[in-house]
Formats: sequence, structure tokens, C-alpha cells
Amino acid sequence: MKYDTIIIGGGHNGLVCAAYLARSGKSVLVLERRSILGGACVTEELWPGYKVSTAAYVVSLLLPEIERELELNKYGYEVLTRTPSSFTPFDDGRALILGADDAANQTEISKFSTKDAEVWPDYESLLRNVAEKLEPILSSTPPDLLPLPKTWRRRSVRKTVGDTRKMVRLYKAIESLGEQMPEAIELLTGAARPILDRWFESEELKGTLATDAIIGNFQSVSAPGTAYVLLHHVMGAAGGARGVWGYVKGGMGCLSEAIASAGRNNGVEIRTDAAVSNILVDGNRVRGVQLEDGSKFEARNVASGIDARHTFSRLLAHNVLPAAFQAAVKRIDYGSASMKINLALNQLPNFTAMPGNKEPGPQHRGTIHINAHMQDLEQGWFEAQQGYLSTKPIVEMTIPSAVDPSIAPSGHHVASLFVQFAPYQLANGTWEDHRESFADRCISEIARFAPSFESAVEHRQILTPIDLEQVYGLTGGNIFQGSMSLHQLFSMRPVPGWSDYRTPVEGLYLCGSAAHPGGGVMGASGRNAAQAIMQDGK
Repeated sequence: MKYDTIIIGGGHNGLVCAAYLARSGKSVLVLERRSILGGACVTEELWPGYKVSTAAYVVSLLLPEIERELELNKYGYEVLTRTPSSFTPFDDGRALILGADDAANQTEISKFSTKDAEVWPDYESLLRNVAEKLEPILSSTPPDLLPLPKTWRRRSVRKTVGDTRKMVRLYKAIESLGEQMPEAIELLTGAARPILDRWFESEELKGTLATDAIIGNFQSVSAPGTAYVLLHHVMGAAGGARGVWGYVKGGMGCLSEAIASAGRNNGVEIRTDAAVSNILVDGNRVRGVQLEDGSKFEARNVASGIDARHTFSRLLAHNVLPAAFQAAVKRIDYGSASMKINLALNQLPNFTAMPGNKEPGPQHRGTIHINAHMQDLEQGWFEAQQGYLSTKPIVEMTIPSAVDPSIAPSGHHVASLFVQFAPYQLANGTWEDHRESFADRCISEIARFAPSFESAVEHRQILTPIDLEQVYGLTGGNIFQGSMSLHQLFSMRPVPGWSDYRTPVEGLYLCGSAAHPGGGVMGASGRNAAQAIMQDGK
């Protein structure tokens, strides 16, 4: 069978790409290795009655135009706002609650610093303004900014003109920031810690905010580029307000299913349990794919939603790609120190800093930060980059059932722990030696702030970096399909010269988080790749 485009991988970006291509009248086939759609954006019933978002767990970055253009609400997609958005308990018995209400935030922050409470609105205003001005540029196809050698890639007149126009738009967007421009540039290129140190004096507030700079990101909070990850987390408005993250009703898989339904409604064919073994190439032109079972499908175009290393090193013959491109792909950093622990609870945690667990309270609805101190963040990174498990893990815990009771049995709850720092490569032993004991350590850290927590755990699923790689196809366990470090962002993602979703093989595209703008449940990579395919008209 022959298609206009075959999509490798049924993650949310691949499904978005497929849906847009089908809307334009193209015949599209999506091939997903697993028996379930969504990639890392899935809901699985791990234990009877418990519907768990096993990997991705919150949403905000999804482009509003995707929601609107694919009419996702028609297919059951609904975002449940979390109010407040975060709760951070501390060892001294105090806690910090933050949300979308600036006045309420100031009241909370004033418990730790009146100075910080006074400047909080200015800090939030800066981040919102930078995000509003630059988000349209950062989520669209980036121009090539570097004077790369002519042997690297042949540039058409259309691409040169298009890149020039994009650079003008980028220039104007930065110019529109006015006197905030220097701070905006620092947010895009600098380190999170000195920025937070300059704005605030409270270690409790700085630590709470700094976790956004390192979650999923194997870097010190003092490393250049971490401020962009901080900014990355305040983009998006899927929850109804900028930077407010929400839960997908029914779990994250309901978003993937909604996108898939929108695609099917326009003729997309989707096959699960269909692992691709080879991308078929004739000369320098893609001609289809072959599955592990030997079956072949022809297509004019192939778009890969899996990461660059799998796409170019595993699915393509070695002699297909230029040597310089192969070398650049091998240099991609997949460093990771994240793990996920999913729990079934027989009761809500009862926090010492805010007692009560009979009914969900504000301390249960948002992200719960455990060990959110700068010194813990720095020490955790220092240990992990030497291959050691963090002695004081940084944990982001969410309890989506506190907002969406449909995902757990009555009176019971689902909790997700996203953990830093858990390095992919260990200096002492293997993950099979340490997975259970490290999960115990993470749970006991939560129990320091909610003493009955350990006894509330009925079931648990542990996803180490090795598991994230094997189950979800994420090289190195990196949830962003390549680290979001400074040298792997914007026009340098996935490699310099190839940030427009095209590849050296004619008709082969990248449509996943390996391409710009990177990780998060955003859908921009899939949408932009579809536009590139349609522009090429092949």
C-alpha cells in the first residue's frame, strides 16, 4: 500500500502531524510500536480502578491553535485547572502555596520575605511579557542563524528568503521588549540561579521556583541555559491562564486519543503493535518503511516522531547520511537524571505544615515540591553527575485524583512522583540493584513532611531512566528526546542547519520533540513538521 506520508511513532506530536496532513487531503498512516497510542502521553490502568498518567502528567504548553484547529474538545479533551498550582512544605513546619492569584501569592511569600512579596508582581510581569512576545517565535519553525559551510546543506532561494523574514520577526519581537530586552536575553541564555538570587532573598521561594529549571534537565541550576527551561515552564495557556498547568480529565492519554480521533475523522489510518525496523531509501529519496514482522509500506514522505538517534542510527542504513551529519547526531546530548514513580494511595497525604486529608485541600491539588532548597538542587546534581543517586531526592509530586476523582476508586488516589536526580549511568552497581531502595528513599522523603504517607501506598510502579528508555524509546531516559541545554535549542535542534524538520534524506522529516522546540506536551513539532511537508508539496 502507498501513502502520502507515514508517521513513525504514535506520540502526541506524531498524531498532531498526521491530523494536520489528513486535514489537507493527504493519505496518512501512523505506525506505533506499542499497543497503546500516545508515546509518553498515555493513560494506563495499572491496577484495577486506577487510571495512571504513567509518563507525562500535566499540560499547559499545548498550542491553543492545535486545540482550536483540530477541535479537540469535540473528542473529549478537557483540561482541569489546578488551584492553587503548587504547595511546598519545609522542614521548619512552614509551607509556601503559589497559584494564579498574584495578591494571594504576595500574602504567601510575605511569610518568608516582605521584600520578595513586593517584587513578585514585577518578576511575574517580566516572565509573562517575555513569554507573550517570544512564544510565537519560539514555537514556530526557526531560521538558520549560523554561517554554516556550504557543504553542510544546499539552501534554496525560498529557504534563504524565508529565514530572512523569520530573523526580521525575531528581531522585532526582541525589539518590542524595550528596556526588558537585556533581562529577556538573560532568560533565554543565562543560568537560573543568579537570576533568582538577584530577584529574591528567600531561600524557600528561590528553591520552589528553581525546581522548574532542573525538572527533566540534567544540569546544575547554575548552568547557562537553565533560565530558558525556567521560562519554558511558564509558557502555554492550556489551563486557561498563562503558565498555569492543569490535569487532563481522564488522564493524559485522553489528549492523545482526542488528537487521534481528530485524525481518524479526516482519514488517518493508525496501527498499533507495528514496530518499524527500517526506513527504506532509494538513492537519497525515502520510499517507505519496513516493520519488524517484514511487512513493507510505501510512501512519498516519512515523518519520524521518535528521537534523532533512533531515527538516524537505528532505522537508516549507515551509508545513507553524510558523514558530517552522522557525527553531529552522535554528539547530541541525551544526559538524563529523571525517574518516575506512580503510586496508588488508600488516603491523601496528611502534611504537618497543613493538616487534613479527609477531603482534597489546596495542599493536594497542585504540584507538591519536596526538598525544594537551592542547596539540595545543587547537591543532587553534583552527586548525579558523578553517577551517584541523590541522597536527598528532589521530588515533584502530583495527585491528579484530588481534582479528577474519576481516575481512582472512591476514597483512593493516584500520585505521580517525578524525581531528580537519578542518573542513567550509575557509578556503583545497576538500576536493578537500586530501583526499590531508591524508590523507598523518595517515599520516605515525602513522609518527612507527611508522616503517614508510607503506610498509604498500596501499589507502586517504578520507571527508572533505563525503563523510560526501554518502554517509551527515550534514549538515555531523556524525556525531551535530547537535553534542553543551550547548544541544543532553537536553530541548533536537533543539529545546526537542520532545524526546519527536514533531513539530508529527501522526503524524511522529524516531527517529534527531538526537533524544535523540544520537550513538553506542546504539539508544535508535529504541527510545524506537517507544514514543512505541505510546503514541499511532495
